Amino acid sequence: MDPENKKDAPESSISDKPTKTLHPAYSVTNVQSKICTLDGVKVTYTSWVKLFRLHAVAYQVFDQIDGTEPPPKTAAEYQSWKELDALVLQWIYSTMSDDLLPRVLESGPTARHAWVKLEKIYLSNKKARAGRWKPRKLANQLEDVDHPVTEERLVLQLVRGLPGEYDTTASLINANNADWDLARNM
Repeated sequence: MDPENKKDAPESSISDKPTKTLHPAYSVTNVQSKICTLDGVKVTYTSWVKLFRLHAVAYQVFDQIDGTEPPPKTAAEYQSWKELDALVLQWIYSTMSDDLLPRVLESGPTARHAWVKLEKIYLSNKKARAGRWKPRKLANQLEDVDHPVTEERLVLQLVRGLPGEYDTTASLINANNADWDLARNM
C-alpha cells in the first residue's frame, strides 16, 4: 500500500461489526416471582391471564400467545422464534399448579397450544368445572408407574360412573367420541 494513500483506506474497528443483542425475555430468571401459580383457587384464571399478558408484553413475547402466526420454518428468524416460544412455554408450565400441569402438557408443542388449552379448560362450561374430577389425576399417576390409561378408557370410566339421569349426556359423549376435556365439560 502506498504510504500517501494510507489515509484513504478505511479503518476497521470493533464497533463497526454488528452486535447481536440479547432478547429481553432471556433476562427473566424467576418467572414465578412475577406471575403467581395458577391453581384456580387462590389464583384464578382471570388473574393469572392478566399477569401473564403484562409479563409477555413487557418482555416482548406477546406474539407467542396471541395467535400471531410463526415465521415459516425455512425463514431465517424461525430458529429464534422457536427458542423464544420454548421459553414462553416454560413460563406457562412453571406458573401452573401440579394438578393442572399434566392436562396442559398434552396440548401441543407451542406456547400458543398451551395458552388455548388453558383457555378451553377454564372457560368451557364453568358449572362442570365446579365438581372436581379426579380420574385424570389418577390416570397420570398410573402413567408415572408405567401403567398408562388411554384417554378413551378414561372417558369410558367417566361415562360409566354417571347416574342414570345423565344417560342422554353419556350417549352424546359416546356418539361424539369426546376427548377427556370435552366429555368432562359435557
